[in-house]
Amino acid sequence: METATISVAATEEIKPPLTGIGVIGWARKNLFSGKFNTVLTLLILFALVKTVPPFIRWAFVDSLWSSESQACKEAAGACWSVVTNNFRFILFGFYPYDQQWRPILAIALLVAFVIYSHSRRRWNKNLLIAWPLGLALMGIIMHGGIFFLPEVETEKWSGISLTLLLAIFGLSAAYPLGVILALGRRSRLPAIKALSVVYIELIRGVPLISMLFMASVMLPLFLPEGITIDKILRAQVAIILFTAAYIAEVVRGGLQAIPRGQYEAAEALGLSYYQKMRLIVLPQALKTVIPPTVSILISAFKDTSLVVIIGLFDLLKTTHVTLSNPDWMGFSNEAYIFTAMIYFVGCFFMSNFSRRLEAQLKT
Repeated sequence: METATISVAATEEIKPPLTGIGVIGWARKNLFSGKFNTVLTLLILFALVKTVPPFIRWAFVDSLWSSESQACKEAAGACWSVVTNNFRFILFGFYPYDQQWRPILAIALLVAFVIYSHSRRRWNKNLLIAWPLGLALMGIIMHGGIFFLPEVETEKWSGISLTLLLAIFGLSAAYPLGVILALGRRSRLPAIKALSVVYIELIRGVPLISMLFMASVMLPLFLPEGITIDKILRAQVAIILFTAAYIAEVVRGGLQAIPRGQYEAAEALGLSYYQKMRLIVLPQALKTVIPPTVSILISAFKDTSLVVIIGLFDLLKTTHVTLSNPDWMGFSNEAYIFTAMIYFVGCFFMSNFSRRLEAQLKT
């Protein structure tokens, strides 16, 4: 009995102080570990106290969600009615009103493919075949002209459907093209290497805006009379070519990071160039460069908003058109916050998926 009492007393004596564990310990270690950190923490807390409560009051307490524009002009808070009253136009633009179930179906199909492909266990040849077929089906649903679907010209494709079209098709095509360019730049064949170097350096030397202008304005001047290329297709090709050049440099860095012994081991096994790259080198290189690759893909997703300068009505442009309505002028903060949240969700999903994939592939 005495031994047990001594043990309990000894245990009580060796417990860490309350100020060193739990929330208090974490705060002391991370927020108040020194004079500079303490002052910085207090300044940030002061700024949050001054900004967060007024923002909550403006965004939620005094806000209006389903009122007319006149009521919004007299309100003290945010006017989210600019979004709710123009929701369908912001998302789908000039797509025929009675046919807007088609972009909704296409987007739902895309989300289903993304969710199904989220697990690395489902990555196989069937999924590789299903993605191109799924993207083609989305295009058929949007365009129509077959079966019972009336045709909708691409000039009427706008809003989030156009943004996702440019982003998904662009990223899906740019990634394999970038890998091929990276392999070409490291090729031992002088002609292939020279062509790859010229392409990569030329494309990376100009901004995306200039390529969009070239595709929209200059390219039609060089086409034979009577031949036209759809404006969306021209913008899509420009985005693909631009993004592929940057992906190529990232992948080239991953290829250079692979030890020479890996190449020699693959050659010692008698593997062909294709087998060596597919089975040994590329899996390691692509895994190494996941973070910078995803950064480029996220930038490309956001850069699709630049098509507004060539007259395409993407999500950002349809929001701008909504705000040009005299009834809703002056509520740009609310409209652009809604648009920014849509871009944030897409970027956050890609970033979060890349972190999970990197953790799964860590060996």
